[in-house]
Amino acid sequence: MTQNITTDRILILDFGSQYSQLIARRVREAGVYSEMYAYDMSDDDIKAFNPKGIILSGGPESVHEQGSPRAPQIVFELGVPVLGICYGFQTMSEQLGGKVEAGEVHEFGYAKIDVAQADKLLSDVQDEHNQSQVWMSHGDKVTKLADGFVVTSSTPSCPYASASDETRHFYGVQFHPEVTHTEKGETLISNFVHSICGCGNAWNSDNIIELRIKQLQEQIGDSEVLLGLSGGVDSSVVAALLHRAIGDKLTCVFVDNGLLRLNEGDQVMKMFSDNMGIRVIRANSENRFLTALAGVTDPEAKRKIIGREFIEVFSEEARKLDGIKFLAQGTIYPDVIESAKSKQGKAHVIKSHHNVGGLPDDLAFELVEPLRDLFKDEVRKLGVALGIPHHMIYRHPFPGPGLGVRILGEVKKEYADILRLADDIFMQELRASGWYDKTAQAFAVFQPVKSVGVVGDGRRYAWVIALRAVETVDFMTARFAHLPYELIDKISTRIMNEIRDVSRVVYDVSSKPPATIEWE
Repeated sequence: MTQNITTDRILILDFGSQYSQLIARRVREAGVYSEMYAYDMSDDDIKAFNPKGIILSGGPESVHEQGSPRAPQIVFELGVPVLGICYGFQTMSEQLGGKVEAGEVHEFGYAKIDVAQADKLLSDVQDEHNQSQVWMSHGDKVTKLADGFVVTSSTPSCPYASASDETRHFYGVQFHPEVTHTEKGETLISNFVHSICGCGNAWNSDNIIELRIKQLQEQIGDSEVLLGLSGGVDSSVVAALLHRAIGDKLTCVFVDNGLLRLNEGDQVMKMFSDNMGIRVIRANSENRFLTALAGVTDPEAKRKIIGREFIEVFSEEARKLDGIKFLAQGTIYPDVIESAKSKQGKAHVIKSHHNVGGLPDDLAFELVEPLRDLFKDEVRKLGVALGIPHHMIYRHPFPGPGLGVRILGEVKKEYADILRLADDIFMQELRASGWYDKTAQAFAVFQPVKSVGVVGDGRRYAWVIALRAVETVDFMTARFAHLPYELIDKISTRIMNEIRDVSRVVYDVSSKPPATIEWE
């Protein structure tokens, strides 16, 4: 089974939609392997990929613009099913002889489609009124179908909300089935990959673990592997996976920079060293990091210092070890996608805190990246299957520089200790109230300003803590979480009563955009 879990595979050609990665994730959630590449992928590479089906993503362009992207013609000549989503539907229609025009009414947001004909794609998507709620995001629209296509659904302002040519297995939808706002989006994507493309369900956590262990054993053999363990999701899952594959040939270095959450260093050691029997070297470096950060207030300067010190500490620990051939890293698929350079010259650099980059020349290790083809949600499922506790795997995101960017301005031990306590109280109350899992990310921020407070019969002149909680699906946009006033009141009261150095608590009601999720 493990040899075949990527044989059934779907190719996603990306036209620049903010939702493109969601398409690949939804396909994988349906149990089918998928990869995403820029729309200008070469014919030879498309053939070599040997897809069972191809999905053309949405995108911000108009098919009428000079030089706007087109799907490679081979997509329509391979004889495999093709699904065009939004822009993908529009370019497919134009390339096959249909017509696309600028819509007089632009559709953005929820819409109800009227299903005229339930083809294989729309099977079980409509309700008893032959309608389905979808998410629209388009200005242009298809106004004339290519030969062989029939309309399958419409809205009052979009006559061809979906269409298909079932003889050639070509399908197009003007809405976005990959977003959670589309009610039966999962069903639609499942219909495409299973009923239309004929794929199985082999892509799942158990099969991935079995395959990955075999691959790691073949790559590593009897060699020694070093891993920088941060306690975050990615490095934790890499540690558990490597330990399962190669046992005591794995050594982890945990750099405790003094900028972690309350008791996090001890929790990491207990989980991986005590409970799982993994060899973990703890480098207690709080004083070193705080000394390097003294007097520094610029956020980017703080990030660079923290990154530099991490590399130096990690390198010092690595030099103490003999016989290390491989360096394991927690690179995941979104990092790979962001860093891929298309023929158009668009490129993004992998975020530095994801990897131990920039090691000195004397530490020339070969890389092991067992998660580089997995999305974050897949990594989490793998972690649970490998025995890492659910509460560790599904914790809210924590920045690579840690509390260094949640303490505004200069970083001091006093500030970090206060922030740790405040943040812990915030998390306790969110969990107790059930709001932790309803928010995508929540944390406290230390404000380097003092405020007057009254405690008993005396006045207190102490620090301010800001609370931040957001709701989001993709972290590209986010709204502040509408926590109950009673809950905010309880959290605020506890923080000011239990931390004598805090005199005021404020709640951040900024959404993204224009604000960012983190403060720095």
